[in-house]
Amino acid sequence: CKAASAVLVKTLRFVQNVPCFQELPLEEQLLLVRSCWAPLLLLGLAQDRVPLETVESAEPSMLQRILTARRHGEHTPHRAPAPPPGRGHHSPHPPSAGEIQAIKGFLAKCWSLDISTKEYAYLKGTVLFNPDLPGLQCTQYIEGLQREAQQALNEHVRLIHRGDEARFAKLNVVLSLLRSINANVIAELFFRPIIGAVNMDDMLLEMLCAKL
Repeated sequence: CKAASAVLVKTLRFVQNVPCFQELPLEEQLLLVRSCWAPLLLLGLAQDRVPLETVESAEPSMLQRILTARRHGEHTPHRAPAPPPGRGHHSPHPPSAGEIQAIKGFLAKCWSLDISTKEYAYLKGTVLFNPDLPGLQCTQYIEGLQREAQQALNEHVRLIHRGDEARFAKLNVVLSLLRSINANVIAELFFRPIIGAVNMDDMLLEMLCAKL
């Protein structure tokens, strides 16, 4: 969680230092960041080669709780305590083993390709400048920026990896893997233990407006 927090700060600092991003209105900036913070974070984790180790902890079943209570002389289970203020009325859904495996698979794919710093930057640009988001006003400008990021990536790959004609396609597979990972899963896995029920949108707005 600490590593992910550090990568998120570094990621938003990267975004803020992109000149064409700074030229966008704040509302547009926030829309873009809200939609892509999770894939950008995963690219940052891959770039920094942060290992993802998880340990499964089995929650006791309701039957186990009742039996344990009876062993202690409590013949009726206690009513579940009310959730603390600001936490809502339902517990967050923990990431499944399949969802965690998808994240591990994404990281492994990036590491197997040995993606360079420049390639990561162009991939982040492609993810950041998404013209398909509802509510955007500068759609054509943002679409142009995404196209430039893809063209720069293609040219870089052709220059540096002349013998690997499939590399550009492999890097686009990385982008497709990113789209299959839910941002809520990333929030639950890396940030819920730190920020509790604090809304990620609120936190991103604060970080975006702060001088990181």
